[in-house]
Amino acid sequence: MSDFTFIDLFAGIGGFHQAGAQLGGTCVFACEIDEHAKKAYAHNYGIVPYGDITTLNENDVPDHDILFAGFPCQPFSIIGSQMGFEDTRGTLFFEIVRILNAKRPSAFILENVKQLKTHDNGRTFNVIIKQLKALGYDVYPAVLNALDYGLPQKRERTIIVGFAKKTTRFAFPKPTGKGNLVDVLEEDSQVDKKHFASEDILKKRMEKHQSEFYPSIWHENVGGNVSSHPFSCALRAGASYNYLLVNGKRRLTPREMLRLQGFPDSFEIVCSDAQTRKQAGNAVPVNMIKAVLKEVLYARSAEAAGREKEYRPRAVPSWRNTVTISG
Repeated sequence: MSDFTFIDLFAGIGGFHQAGAQLGGTCVFACEIDEHAKKAYAHNYGIVPYGDITTLNENDVPDHDILFAGFPCQPFSIIGSQMGFEDTRGTLFFEIVRILNAKRPSAFILENVKQLKTHDNGRTFNVIIKQLKALGYDVYPAVLNALDYGLPQKRERTIIVGFAKKTTRFAFPKPTGKGNLVDVLEEDSQVDKKHFASEDILKKRMEKHQSEFYPSIWHENVGGNVSSHPFSCALRAGASYNYLLVNGKRRLTPREMLRLQGFPDSFEIVCSDAQTRKQAGNAVPVNMIKAVLKEVLYARSAEAAGREKEYRPRAVPSWRNTVTISG
């Protein structure tokens, strides 16, 4: 679509990388602390991610056009009435703030859980938005569902987009339709027997539920209630091994889980089943991010072509030039 550079923070196995590369982007830096995810990332993209972001000198990050980050949702250590810059210290979100502050990319896309908007009665989200705006970015938040962008997985996520210059062209993408489980699932005959649930589990599930859909993904919630849909409920990194069952019979294979997140089959699995399940559960939905990125690139190109309103930079907070982080 267009040539641009990006960095991939809290990169996992590269959901953002997939979307960026598919739209003509080049990754110039990645950061991920989990050793197994780093192994998968390096194998598939030829980039060894930097490890602990808290030890990273922000000035060592290469210049880039767009910053991507699927950052962890930590409770803020301090949420004061002023909601100032100090409110983000000690959290991983602060690492994004200091890199944005140092490198000033033209745009960013951040991803987090849906509950980010309501965490601590909305105060956490308000701090995040205020900090991004204080850096001079125009900020656009929304909650999107991967199910609306060609993936058969109900996965609602908070997406925050920012631009360093004003744009009247950006809008979040309209839904493009659900994906089909048929395109994701393997034939049972081709699936290793280790993925099939025990007779005891099968009996308990069948006693509780009969599905009206085929194929379907059966979901057992924390209360023990079972439901089924022609799509998957959200993949979770630390969930019970049997909380999702294909047609009530077997667990999703690692490859099927990656497909549910939009990873192509060309993505090579180099870690154990357990680690790949964790990686898929932590990943961002590629199709959804790609749809958002298309709109971001359009807005950037429209602004660069001079079709936007004149932009005057905002006043810079006094702390902007005084932040020092040891690397």
